[in-house]
Amino acid sequence: MASMASSPLPAPHTVPLTVGFDLDMTLVDSRAGIAATYRALSAETGVPIDDALVVSRIGPPLDTELAHWFPADQVAAAGDRYRELYPDHAIAPSTALPGARESIAEVRALGGRAIVVTAKYEPNAKLHLAHLGIEPDSVIGWLWAEAKGEALKEHGAQVYVGDHVGDVRGARVAGALSVAVTTGPCDEQELRAAGADVVLADLTEFPAWLRAFEAARTTA
Repeated sequence: MASMASSPLPAPHTVPLTVGFDLDMTLVDSRAGIAATYRALSAETGVPIDDALVVSRIGPPLDTELAHWFPADQVAAAGDRYRELYPDHAIAPSTALPGARESIAEVRALGGRAIVVTAKYEPNAKLHLAHLGIEPDSVIGWLWAEAKGEALKEHGAQVYVGDHVGDVRGARVAGALSVAVTTGPCDEQELRAAGADVVLADLTEFPAWLRAFEAARTTA
């Protein structure tokens, strides 16, 4: 009896591409909007706030920043009011950073999923993205640094793109490649010292990098 020809083995399964992005100063330049919201909060509460200083260190959670200006027992209430003021003051003045839309589009063009994982209050993060016409597959808010890593792991992200050393730490927790951009408060030296795998000047450099990354990943 003739033996049957053996069938070729199937190609190794490659996990679909998922890329996470931070929001503030990675996808969105929210400095003008954040400053306007702090000015409104200051006017209401009578508490002096240096909004220029605030926007020079965007990244950590809201309560961390508010603690510089309000007594500990007033931080929670100030945070609640800030989030209420935010939609009327912060959305319109904020702009998409160069390359933001193209970077999301490139993930999709490669058959992947783009998610946003941010420390910002999730409803306000979604308002920013809707206003700017940026449409990720998922938005996960209210997470900072290592906590971002848990969401990235849950969504199977292989790459996390951010502008802050806290974003690098989140990528590390997730076992994701840390791609950092220098559009936020941290410079290249800080980002590399924190463990960033790749540092780009901004997101205009990301689509070409991602194409090369995905080609290498799917042919390895």
